[in-house]
Formats: sequence, structure tokens, C-alpha cells
Amino acid sequence: MSITPGVTVTPTGTTFAVRAPQARAVALVLDDAPIVMERAGDLWVAQLARDCTGALYGYRADGDWAPERGLWFDPAKLLVDPYAVELDRRFRQHPALGQFGVDTAPLVPRARVIGPLPEVPRTAPCFARGGLIYEVNVRGFTMQHPDVPSPLRGTVAALAHPAIIAHLKMLHISAVELMPIVAWIDERHLPPLGLSNAWGYNPVAMMALDPGLCPGGVAELRETVAALHAAGIGVILDLVLNHSGESDRHGGVLSLRGLDDSHYAKEPDGQLSNVTGCGNTLDFAQPHVRALALATMCHFVRHAGVDGFRFDLAPVLARSPDFDPAAPIFAEIAADPWLADRVLIAEPWDIGPGGYALGRFPANWLEWNDRFRDDVRRFWRGDATIGTLATRLAGSSDVFGTGPSRSVNFLAAHDGFTLADCVTYAQRHNLANGEENRDGHGGEVSWNHGVEGPTDDPRIRAARKADVEAMLGTLFASTGTLLLTAGDEFGRTQGGNNNAYAQDNATSWLDWEGRDRELEAHVARLAAWRAGRLDVFQRFPADGHWRGEGGAKLTAEDWQSADSHTVSFSLGAVKIAVDRRAREVHFTE
Repeated sequence: MSITPGVTVTPTGTTFAVRAPQARAVALVLDDAPIVMERAGDLWVAQLARDCTGALYGYRADGDWAPERGLWFDPAKLLVDPYAVELDRRFRQHPALGQFGVDTAPLVPRARVIGPLPEVPRTAPCFARGGLIYEVNVRGFTMQHPDVPSPLRGTVAALAHPAIIAHLKMLHISAVELMPIVAWIDERHLPPLGLSNAWGYNPVAMMALDPGLCPGGVAELRETVAALHAAGIGVILDLVLNHSGESDRHGGVLSLRGLDDSHYAKEPDGQLSNVTGCGNTLDFAQPHVRALALATMCHFVRHAGVDGFRFDLAPVLARSPDFDPAAPIFAEIAADPWLADRVLIAEPWDIGPGGYALGRFPANWLEWNDRFRDDVRRFWRGDATIGTLATRLAGSSDVFGTGPSRSVNFLAAHDGFTLADCVTYAQRHNLANGEENRDGHGGEVSWNHGVEGPTDDPRIRAARKADVEAMLGTLFASTGTLLLTAGDEFGRTQGGNNNAYAQDNATSWLDWEGRDRELEAHVARLAAWRAGRLDVFQRFPADGHWRGEGGAKLTAEDWQSADSHTVSFSLGAVKIAVDRRAREVHFTE
């Protein structure tokens, strides 16, 4: 039997294998008892003649401690298996994690040995291009939902509650996109500030579900996916494969770093590459890094039945060190029988050289389109032309070409102002994050109608609502797949905080009792209208019959004039008109 990383349970015993090619010795710590492992090439292996299902384990690795050379071997550190699929507790930040010689056994989660998991039958993804994806922060989505029982709130299982499914069906959601649900750790600076990570974009164990969000493990996720599928709703997982929570060289020794630092990309001078802004970057030029990523994806498809993935800072997956549209990871995903037909969505940028890769992913990938977000906002703010708007409405052919649109059109996401806040605040208000308002995007496209923040002025309140409805109309009129962040359909606000990653509290939790039900009903009507006509929104026709004010033919000057405010077009029998002066989008047939 060939040995691969991870734990394999068979009727005759249990095999533990972990990659640590430069270690001098590795010990398996099984239920707190050390067991010496044997070297097998780049792996260290322990084969036990018993079924260890349910046992808790970790690793300790010995070798040189020379971080400047990528050697972080400290036998005092208990290390989490990079291939762990279940942990006994959440990660918690502590200075000892990064201090040489300090035992971290009291701090670090143990992985649990899981026997063979059931496979979900292979079926086509429950998703239609052109449909509506609903971005969900699992915890914040249900923490304040009055109809969800308290024990379920904030968990993956809550998404299967009838009240949640009813809301999703009302909005005609094609798929929920779950923000990270695998085990993560807080950034080092947060605990001293009394804050914690509310988003999960700082993973340590790539395929182990976070015990706080998914206490029932893989079974809980599988059952929730099945319930959503039964309602005709797909499930997309937001995966963070670009970096790990071990952070920069001052971060903790928790897993990969203490076993095999070659997982991390390096600059020519040997320093950790940081094209993610998180302190480190995984090196997808390394076959073992890609193998871990593929194993992670396959695990969630095979054993939970998920329909696809959204990849955070996706250019990292194709760096070696520069972004390569023909990088090996794309062919490897396409060749895998569990992954080849899945929904694949790129966040097509990182902060490294050449990291803005919008439009450069493979033809079967969808891509978040920030140009749609910014240009639509600029149009309604008054500083973009109808020519620019038309390009975005038509599927951004300047980026993706004229075939079926690969654009994921959105107005707001977890990162940045909420949709309501982008017409309420002209400046970010992030002081609660403890970084003196320096964090978050400082140049976001937003406007406040003359008053910063909430107001009782009925004129301003009406203008703000009209702008939100106009932008939503534009979104639902656009060619491509749509993305709506949970709560934007009923006016969620974060009080002007456009980087609420550290606000695991009422700032980021949805206020179900105080929601704008009129706006919610408006979005439901838009969603119902579009859901019955998805075929016309997948590819823009060669002739959209564009017209200007009063149905007049548009001149070249009209397209680019700041004084042009009206444009209409046709998608077959569907007629859509945008009027900036009236702050309206009309749909007729």
C-alpha cells in the first residue's frame, strides 16, 4: 500500500504519515503518549496494529532551529497535522506559540482520528450560471435570528433551519457562498485589544472544520448541504489556500512551519514572501502544496457534497513566483474526477507584482469583478459615463470577451462598505478595530448625500434608499452571475466600518429584527423576475439595441458625455432602461 500524508484507518490498523523531510526525528503524540515514527523518504510514518478511531493526536518534530534558513524544529511545539479533518477545540493565540523551547501542548488543538467517511454520490453541481450567489458569514448570519434556536445560532447547522431556507428561497438564491469555515487562529494583535477574527481568513488546518462554527464536524456540513440541495440551493465554500495563520517570522509554530517550511514561498533573500498581506504565502510551485490544496477540495466534495469553491487571493494558486494563467494547479483540478465539474470562482487579485489578474483565469472559472462594483457605484454617484455602465451591464466584455460571461457581478462584499453604508459614509470609520482608522480601503467609492452617517432628514433618507434600489436594479439587470452579501437585501449597516474582520459582535451580526422589510421585498421581486429568465443573462446578445433618452440612437459623444444620464437595451424580449436623473431601473417585456 502506498503511503500518503494524513491518517488511514483500515480493518487491520491505523497509519499516521506526515511530511517533514528535514527533520531529524518526529514523534506521534497519540492520546498524549509519544510514539517514535520511522522515516519513509520525505514522510515520517507510524503504523499501529489497532483501530485508533476517536483518538486524539499531534506531532513533535526535532531538528535544527534556524529560522533564517527555514528550519523551525522545536520539539517543545505540539504540531497539528496539515491533513487533519477534525480538531477537538478551536485555535487560540498566545505568545508561547512563537517562543522557542516553550511547550505548547496546553494551547494547541489535537486532531481526532476519523475512520472512513461516507462518500456523497457524485452529481452535477446544484448551481446555474447567471444565478444569484449569497455570501454568508456563518456566525454573523444567524447570531441574532429570532427564529433560529439559541443552540444552533452561529453554526453551519443553522443554515438548514426552515426559517433560513425560507429566506433563501424567497430571494431565489442559486447558491450560498460560505465565508471560511475551517479552523483558523486570531491575528496576534487582536487578543490584546479584546478583539477576535470574525471572518476566518487566517486558517491553520485547511480541511478541519472550525469546532466553533461546525461542532458536528463533517457530518454537520454534509447534512446541511443535503438540506440546502433539497431546497434547490447549492453550497460554495470560500477557501483560503494562499497563506496560513502561522503568519510572518514572529508568528507561531503550529503546523506546516514546524514540519516542512518548504510549503512557504520565499523572496530571493530568503525572507518569507508576503503577497497576501498576511505575513506569508504558500508556494504553489511545490507539488506537495498543490497536493494539500487538491486533497482539501476533494475532501469537501467527496464527504460533504459541496458544489464548488471561491478562492481567496486566487492568483497565489498560480504563482511560481509570478502569476501564470497556465499554472499546473488548473490542469490538476480539471483532471480530478471529483473536481472537474465543480463551480470554481477566483478572487482574481493579490498584492504581489502582477497580482491583478482579472480576466486571466481559465475559461471554466468565474471571477469576482471589482470593476463592476466600482463602475456601477461611480455611475450612480455621478462620475462615470453611460458607456462605462453599459460595458459592465453587458458582462464586461472588455475583460472577459464576448462568450458566456464569467463575471461575478457584485456591489458590496464582506470586505468594504456594506451596500447601505456606501451611500451613507464618505469616509471609513474603523476606530473600533484598534488600528487608528488606518486599516481597510481608504479610497472606496462611496458618498453620503451631504451628511456623514445616520440622519433623520427625510430627504436624505429617501435619496439614500433610492440610490440603493437603483444599484440593486443595475445588479439584477446585468449579464453574468450575481453575488449579494447577506443582509444587503435589507439594509445591513456596520456603522461605516469597512473592514469589520475584527468585529465578532453586533457590528457584523445581522439585525433581523430591525431590517428594512420594504427593501427586502424589493430585492425579492427583482430576484424572482430574474430567476425566471436566467438564460438571457448568461451571455449578452451581439446587438443589445442600445438607445439613449427618448429612444434616440446613441452617438459616440453620448456614450462618453457626463451629461448623458439615460440608456436602455434589449436582451431578446426583455427591455431594460436606466435613468440616472430619476434614480430608477425599469424592466419590461
